[in-house]
Amino acid sequence: GAGGVSGITGAPSTTKAGSQTSKNPGDAFFQEDNMQSVQLGATSHEQVREREARIKELSKDPKLYERLVASLAPNIWGMEDVKQGLLCQLFGGLGKSFPGGRVRGEINCLMVGDPSVSKSQLLTYMHALAPRGMYCSGKGSSATGLTAYVTRDPETNELVLESGALVMSDRGICCIDEFDKMSDSARAMLHETMEQQTVSVAKAGLISTLNARTSVCACANPIGSRYNPNLTVSENINLPPTLLTRFDLIYLLLDKFEEAKDLRLARHLISLYHEGAEGANMQRNNAVELISQDALREYIAYARARVQPKITTAAADELQRTYCSLRQDGRRKKVIVATPRQLESLIRLSEAQARMYLSDVVTKAHVEEATRLWFQAMSQASPGEDGGIDQDTMTTGLTAANRRSAKNLPAELEKIMNSNPNQVVSVTELLEGLAPLGVTKEALLAQLRQLSHVLSLDERTGVVRSRRALAPIVPGATAEVGTGPAPMDVA
Repeated sequence: GAGGVSGITGAPSTTKAGSQTSKNPGDAFFQEDNMQSVQLGATSHEQVREREARIKELSKDPKLYERLVASLAPNIWGMEDVKQGLLCQLFGGLGKSFPGGRVRGEINCLMVGDPSVSKSQLLTYMHALAPRGMYCSGKGSSATGLTAYVTRDPETNELVLESGALVMSDRGICCIDEFDKMSDSARAMLHETMEQQTVSVAKAGLISTLNARTSVCACANPIGSRYNPNLTVSENINLPPTLLTRFDLIYLLLDKFEEAKDLRLARHLISLYHEGAEGANMQRNNAVELISQDALREYIAYARARVQPKITTAAADELQRTYCSLRQDGRRKKVIVATPRQLESLIRLSEAQARMYLSDVVTKAHVEEATRLWFQAMSQASPGEDGGIDQDTMTTGLTAANRRSAKNLPAELEKIMNSNPNQVVSVTELLEGLAPLGVTKEALLAQLRQLSHVLSLDERTGVVRSRRALAPIVPGATAEVGTGPAPMDVA
């Protein structure tokens, strides 16, 4: 039926209305190792061999990395780190199959930031360069449109499954714009796809599991359009932490006011429209030779199909040392810097680095560059107090200082309540007394509701009364209700 997975190609089989073809004229050669059934067209064997020779010659260029970065969205000025991360996603890592399951090799990227920072343009370039993929908008995408939907075959009049965007992007990249505006049902479908790389469907008596071995490249706008640096990433874009942790790289693209940077950006933009401008001359003098879009797409397709790098002993030792160092750093600061999911991300990024050079082995240098890219991205998305990484900032939505304040809050409340002879304090007075901890009113009210067995909060008047005279405030302890006017209790 339509939407099923072919046993030979591993690519989704769809009806005519949803057929997906490759954008590469040479994909039959470049992807033959993956058994992809793609039309070769009129390309002769000699022409294919000639193109292969050109690709191998390009891989030996000493400035290959700089040329690849400059050739990705050349009309977008700067943003080298973001482009390097997106290049890693285009080349991808290697999937690992075990008797108990499969570990994905696809890299997921998320771009979050202010309006007009070229997020959608980068996404468009990614879709154009990916040998296989789909482009969709979160605002106009439904859960069935992303996964699979049931329709009736016009010829046989039977119910069939029609593949959605994620299934049709199998072994490619699914580009999702306006990621923050997706419906909750559509977003829930991504949890399985982004980690297990499958789509499970049970509709109208049709039960099947479809392959969705796709990388997700998404961009999102913050709530209220402008990014608030005082809030975490999950709070800015209103995404669940379980979904955010599935992204290997999260980039914050902020529109900062820097005079020198603004001047260079203005020169670059004007040079795109006026060749005689100062920016155009500077760009011609300093820029490396660009790779054409067709040649870059062929290079990526060849690397994904033919290069299967193996991790060397030196690279494995460097990965182990890096992970243990990150864990030790987090233990010292009492935060979580890296988890096994981040170690897998480093392995995928290292393999993608090796594929860029058509290298058959992953070296220590590839691991070091992958670590730098990961740290550069995540130190902005989940920053720690001293410029490091704090994964709990992303998962809990609280910074390390907020978590410490929440831990010390019950003891501080006890001091303030015991210092008052009548054991009656207003919420405003509590906020003033807790000012050194930086406690917000919402956090204070939430804590007071949790301590309702020893404190009584009158929501109407904002008055807090102690339920017992001098007993310490210990969560879980029992208490007798004191005398006096009965307040409005909060369960």
